[in-house]
Amino acid sequence: MKIALKIMFIIFLVWMFIGIYLINTQHEKAEIVMGLGVFYFSFLFMPFFIYYRYRDGKYKKYILNDEKLRDAFHQQTKK
Repeated sequence: MKIALKIMFIIFLVWMFIGIYLINTQHEKAEIVMGLGVFYFSFLFMPFFIYYRYRDGKYKKYILNDEKLRDAFHQQTKK
């Protein structure tokens, strides 16, 4: 999975460099290439990346619940 993410990111970078080159040469399809690159990044690469990063429950420390909010407010009042 880790290698697949690296390969997908490299594909995205190459795609964007090609798009930038096409924009600089004023190719008629340059905006379409860039748009498809953004589409690829947002709908294919990012979901895989998010799943890979948070599949082991690492996201739980970022979820706010009543206990964490209560602790945060108590720390604010102590200052």
